Amino acid sequence: MQATKKATYQHVRDEVVNRIQNRDWPPGAILPTEVELAKEFGCARATVNRAMRELAEQGIVDRKRKSGTRVVVMPVKQAKLEITPVRQSVEEQNGEYRYNLVRREILPCPDWLASKLALPARSPVMYLQCMHYGDNQPFQFEERWINIAAVPKVVEADLETLGPGEWLLREVPFTDAEIVFSAVAADKTLSEFLGTPVGSPVFQMERTTWFQGQPVTLVRFSHHPGYRMSTRY
Repeated sequence: MQATKKATYQHVRDEVVNRIQNRDWPPGAILPTEVELAKEFGCARATVNRAMRELAEQGIVDRKRKSGTRVVVMPVKQAKLEITPVRQSVEEQNGEYRYNLVRREILPCPDWLASKLALPARSPVMYLQCMHYGDNQPFQFEERWINIAAVPKVVEADLETLGPGEWLLREVPFTDAEIVFSAVAADKTLSEFLGTPVGSPVFQMERTTWFQGQPVTLVRFSHHPGYRMSTRY
C-alpha cells in the first residue's frame, strides 16, 4: 500500500504490528529495509527507525546491524515500571501524604557501595534515611546514598521539606536504572519505622540510577505490611 501522505511513526509501528499479527511477516521473517518502508509509507527514514526502535524495545522485532530486522520467533512481553514520587503513590490512593527526614550526613563511601557502583574508595556520598506516611500511617522507609561527585548541588539542597527522590527527579536526569525486588526480614530499624514485628517479611525495592555512565544514587525502599505493586504490559 502506497501512502498518500507522510505517515507518523505510530502509524508505521501499528501497521508493522498488524502485518506481523496477520502473518504477512511470520516469526523469523526478515522485514523490508528502513529505506523500503520509508518509501512505501511516504515518510522519512528516521520515522521508520523510531517505529522499529520501539518495536525492538517491546520485544516484537530483533534488529541487527548487518542482518537487518527480523520478527522475533518467541516475543517476550516487557512490563513498564514508572518511577513516580512516593507523594504521588500516596495521593493516587486518596491518602494524605507526609514526609520526614530522619537522618542526613556526608560519609566516606562504604566499601560494598564503592564496589557495586565502581566509585573510588572512600569518595564522599550523602547518606539519608527518610520516612513517608499515608494518612499518618507508615507507608515507606527510604534509605539512600547519593554520589556527591555526580550531584554536587545536593550538599546545599533543602531536603527537609522535599524528599530526595522528588529533588533528584527535578534536578538530575538519569539514563539508566537497575531495579531489584526482594522480601527481607524486618530488622529492629524497619520494625520501629514500619510498625511491624522484628523478623516479619517486608517488601523491599532497591534502585540504582546512572547518568551517562556515572552512578547517581542507590536507594532502598522498604514498604509497609500489605503493600502491593502492579504493572502493565
